[in-house]
Amino acid sequence: MISKNPETVAIRTQLARTQYQEHSVPMYLTSSFVFDDAEEMRASFAEEKQRNVYSRYSNPNCAELVEKMCLLEGAEAGTTFATGMSAIFSTFAALLDSGDHVLSARSIFGNTHSLFTKYFPKWNISHSYFDVNALEDIESLIRSETKILYVESPTNPATDIVDLAWLGALSRKHHLIFIVDNCFATPYLQQPIQWGADIVIHSATKLLDGQGRVMGGISVGNESLIDTVYRFAKITGPALSPFNAWTLSKSLETLAVRVEKHCDNALQLAQQLEKHPKIQQVRYPFLPSHPQHELAKKQMKKGGNIVTIEVSGGLESGRAFLNAIQMCSLTANLGDTRTIVSHPASTTHGKLSPKERQEVGITDGLIRISVGLEHIQDIIHDVEKALERI
Repeated sequence: MISKNPETVAIRTQLARTQYQEHSVPMYLTSSFVFDDAEEMRASFAEEKQRNVYSRYSNPNCAELVEKMCLLEGAEAGTTFATGMSAIFSTFAALLDSGDHVLSARSIFGNTHSLFTKYFPKWNISHSYFDVNALEDIESLIRSETKILYVESPTNPATDIVDLAWLGALSRKHHLIFIVDNCFATPYLQQPIQWGADIVIHSATKLLDGQGRVMGGISVGNESLIDTVYRFAKITGPALSPFNAWTLSKSLETLAVRVEKHCDNALQLAQQLEKHPKIQQVRYPFLPSHPQHELAKKQMKKGGNIVTIEVSGGLESGRAFLNAIQMCSLTANLGDTRTIVSHPASTTHGKLSPKERQEVGITDGLIRISVGLEHIQDIIHDVEKALERI
């Protein structure tokens, strides 16, 4: 490896050049790969020879993306998926058996919550939720059949920070598989394996792509566990396309510079909005007012690009704020070059009951801002003008 610095790793980790001596890695847009003879074909299907066979199984562009992400996360192995949710589902489905139990933070992505509550019960897989602000209660929820401990940090959308080292030690004590969704932080800001995680999952659609172009997912971590996940995905087919893998690998080359600017903009926005009279609370991990500020500084290089604000007036004020936005985008994504605002209570988490939303820190007036790369004064101006109209 040329360097341990993430900027260099993301740029200089590449596939071997072909006979054409290209400087930029080509796209391998092929569904299958040819063999020299019958024996090579037999040996490849028998896994006696490691090579590309079919792009649902493996592809050079996917392999390059995996190699980069493993180096950035400090992982032994990885495998790619068509979307972040296919990465989450495939990882859980591959590692769980009927009768197993998942212990999860309550503050998780809405679709992951639906997976636990609507679909896993069909296969006799149960779950329990814990409060990320009451980690001392977790041990009492562990059962003999508990197999996986799962968290997001920072959480979506409340930006709570979870003590990964503490959970890593707990997982080792009880022989649990510790899985962390690192989508909000990216490996540039945080490496959960360093704190004891066995597997790290990303929706590559978010900051890893960073420009709202393609979807993708990836799981990296312990080689034996990832092999189990890979074999499940190989059969069930949630494959990442070579084009998307190529795009995402290219995106990683600018991850460091993009995330640095995202974080700088987000911190400046959060600091400005703390003074606003129509905002009851601003939450951003690198604000001293954030309840887990010291933990965030311990685990993360910077605070990420998500700022949440609580506007006065509840549900209607939240909707009015979105209607008053002029420059920022209203869309179902985050981690884009463009600043995106959303109102979780009426959109992404609208199907949860008021009690369920309250339990994960989603109040009626909560606004999630995915801070982009526009000039910071333009972002601040758009948000403050929208606040004037509610």
